[in-house]
Amino acid sequence: MDFGARGGSTRGMVGRNESPVGVGIVGAGFIAETRARCYGALGGRARLRAIASRTRERAERFAARFGVDAVCDSVDALCAREDVALVDLCVPNDLHRPLTERAAAAGKHVVCTKPLTAYVGQDLDRGAADADVSGRDRRAMLRLAAAEADAMVSACAAAGVQLMYGENWVYAPAVGKAASLLATAGGTILDMRGGESHKGSHSPYSKRWRHTGGGALLRLGAHPIGAMLWLKREEGLRRHGTAIAPVAVVADVADLSRIASLDTEPRAHVARGWVDVENWGTVSIEFSDGSRGVAWGADTTLGGMESRLEIQASNARYRCNLSPNDLLETYAPDAAVFGDAYVMEKIDSGAGWTTPIPDEDWTSGHLAMCADFVAAVASGCAARADGALGRDVVRVVYAAYVAAAEGRRIALDG
Repeated sequence: MDFGARGGSTRGMVGRNESPVGVGIVGAGFIAETRARCYGALGGRARLRAIASRTRERAERFAARFGVDAVCDSVDALCAREDVALVDLCVPNDLHRPLTERAAAAGKHVVCTKPLTAYVGQDLDRGAADADVSGRDRRAMLRLAAAEADAMVSACAAAGVQLMYGENWVYAPAVGKAASLLATAGGTILDMRGGESHKGSHSPYSKRWRHTGGGALLRLGAHPIGAMLWLKREEGLRRHGTAIAPVAVVADVADLSRIASLDTEPRAHVARGWVDVENWGTVSIEFSDGSRGVAWGADTTLGGMESRLEIQASNARYRCNLSPNDLLETYAPDAAVFGDAYVMEKIDSGAGWTTPIPDEDWTSGHLAMCADFVAAVASGCAARADGALGRDVVRVVYAAYVAAAEGRRIALDG
């Protein structure tokens, strides 16, 4: 399979006659399953050597399902394996920094899923109430989250290993092709508009700040923010050898499920019960060259996952449709026609007109992302999405929380 032709990377790919890159996965949830599928689809370039999870039983089921060589009882045991070169952290946000530092200390390259880190009350007592965590001064949150991201980047640099940031939008075929055309056209990106939204997570962990470090802007908005920062970084490097960086933000956040009329509406389908996080958020980003980006995340959208990015350039315009897209359109008079067949993420049923996505791992960018990470380890070349990008996303999101709380433009420190 030619990942390079699909917006991925073939730089330093392990050849057919070379040893595969050994991967250890920490976590056994939804995102870990996505990673396992993608590593397994790389034609022998990667091998799942080990899995570690909170419970051995769950890890064993995961290993049997995805053909993982070994089950480890701890992260340290996984990191101690000589056949593991790359540790992929598919764990809750509060574990990102400590596990990154442990993997780096063991000499392993690290993949950390988004967000790179988050404020989940690290500076408070473990028994702190939800209100104390989410009520923390937003400027303190920004300082602490940014410091954690800095520490992760520094730990990997000191250990001589790569910290790779699991932002799939950067690798999505639509975004990759747009980036290629932007480079060919030579135009200036004037503004970008993009967001990710759906009808809301039903996980109780997503509804509390102490577990996630934020709401929709962090969980979902981090995707378009990451893509925008990467596109402007690439434009700057192409033009004058230095990145075009975010310098200021304005923002707004809200919990729209608290609109009073929803209490008496019998057929509302969006998720409710958000404890202390927003289910809608938007941020306007000012870049160092004067261009702008507007990104949003929302748990208020019906009809399945929606992930889009529009780029307005000086000499062209681009629309990236990650989800939904019209590679396939189907119509069924009722839900029973397709039964339990998977259509796309977050859709309720296959009734009516729907857009089943033939290969979400490809269209979302996860497949090319894993290919690039494996290539980076095999070749020693830097991955496209690195720890520095993840660190910048953290700074933008938490500066946005400051801006929303204070109702004004917030400048980003260097």
